Amino acid sequence: MTRTFDPIELELLWRRLISAVDEAAVAMVRTSFSTLVRESYDFSCVITDETGQSLVQASESIPSFIGTLPETVKHFLRFFPPDRLAPGDVLITNDIWLGTGHLPDITLAKPIFRDGKLIAFSATTAHAPDIGGKIRSPEPREVFEEGLQIPPMKMIAAGRTDETLVAIIRKNVRTPDQTMGDLYAQIVALDVMEDRLRVLMDGYGLDDLTDLAREIQGRCETAMRAAIRELPDGTYRSELKTDGIMETPITMKLELTIKGDEISMDFAGTDAQVDRAINCALCYTTAMAMYGVKVCTSPNLPNNEGAFRPISLSAPEGCIVNPQFPAPGGSRMLIGHYVPMLVFGCLGQIVPERVMAACGSPMWGMNQSGVREGGKPYANMFFYNGGMGGNTQRDGITCLSWPSNVSSTSIEISEHIAPLRFHHKKLRPDSGGPGRHRGGLGQEILIESRSETPIAVSFLAERTIFPAFGIEGGKDGAPGELRINGELTDPKKQYVIRKGDTVSLGTPGGGGHGDPKQRSAAALVADVAAGYVTAENSYR
Repeated sequence: MTRTFDPIELELLWRRLISAVDEAAVAMVRTSFSTLVRESYDFSCVITDETGQSLVQASESIPSFIGTLPETVKHFLRFFPPDRLAPGDVLITNDIWLGTGHLPDITLAKPIFRDGKLIAFSATTAHAPDIGGKIRSPEPREVFEEGLQIPPMKMIAAGRTDETLVAIIRKNVRTPDQTMGDLYAQIVALDVMEDRLRVLMDGYGLDDLTDLAREIQGRCETAMRAAIRELPDGTYRSELKTDGIMETPITMKLELTIKGDEISMDFAGTDAQVDRAINCALCYTTAMAMYGVKVCTSPNLPNNEGAFRPISLSAPEGCIVNPQFPAPGGSRMLIGHYVPMLVFGCLGQIVPERVMAACGSPMWGMNQSGVREGGKPYANMFFYNGGMGGNTQRDGITCLSWPSNVSSTSIEISEHIAPLRFHHKKLRPDSGGPGRHRGGLGQEILIESRSETPIAVSFLAERTIFPAFGIEGGKDGAPGELRINGELTDPKKQYVIRKGDTVSLGTPGGGGHGDPKQRSAAALVADVAAGYVTAENSYR
């Protein structure tokens, strides 16, 4: 018999589900070992139904993981159908094409049973502090260079941990305690979600989640279809260029078609995959594209399977947003973070008030690995963000990651865990693109090595050639730049720095929105007073 829910009961159930995943996220942060989870929040927690369709995700979530995590659960079910699962199982993989597009993100999922029947999955993805292989950079030419590949398998089978797998992971990473510590923190989150879900179901007399999932996902699907129907039918196209590799830009193209209450997207014409680790697996491309659509159509709608059912996507096999094995993808965000802007380029033609100018993203990151005195290896990754683009309502936000929501790593934590000294970390004047609404500022960071042993460093950096563009008459933001010992340097390469060497990062500013001549005099004065804009550039 199908169960129905009155609006009040449904809202209470929904809020309880959100509380369950949010509590799991807090538990994961508090029990994790690495800055990637504790400081940067590079993780996500999700509950799906028994088929892997997403039901609810934690408030602190990476947008891409919201799209990829449920799909990984569905892949798990292909390898492990319900009759091969048991209470106490925990599944694991970091497969590029089945997961999030690169090896450092490890996905875990736990099947949840009730009275012997599979009713749901709790699932998490988190960026591991290290996965072995060559330090993360665009340089690898095959996935085999990028680290340990974990196929879909059981990390825990019926409550018993696979110690052989644990030994293999520990042997292949530079940070065995941190990497395993974060995996166990993920398991804590899985257990919290399972426990809270059981309490909720007991309290409301739910034997399974079938009716509740149908109601929640169905309402979201109905709302999304209604939002799409408000847009005019038609086909819209956009393209942009990225910095690419070795001064060879990458061209990305998107054709977006609206027909009734559905949207389809096609990346035909996008450049081919490359033999560098900037390829963006289709799972990540899809998640970022759907995120872009949702932002423009129904941003306040909950993120679950229903919201994405009216949206479809295709990309030619072998293009850079659908690379084929064994293509490397460790730095896939250098392509993937452009995808929402392609969507904005299409939808901005019909709803310009809903899009913003280009952002100073992909976000920037600095990877380091080395050996401390005494022979103990280490690896760290620190994130630094550029400025967001201006929009119809306000200036772009300064130093904020978009379309990810990864937080910048603090100086205090960075200096505590790495042999580095930060001379300064400050806003970058004049980096935001001028406009009626100015682009957000990037930041300047000057770092000195204090290590007695060499440090291998690599970077995630874009928009050093093609800056964040302005729209509706707004001007471009400042391009980013990387300097080592004061000299401009190619950010797509790996380097070795020694004690006393310096690294200077200048992250890109966001593009401006609207004619700069329409910016109010009061805003210009405030910009100069705050140091956001220098006096000589206040009327650009």
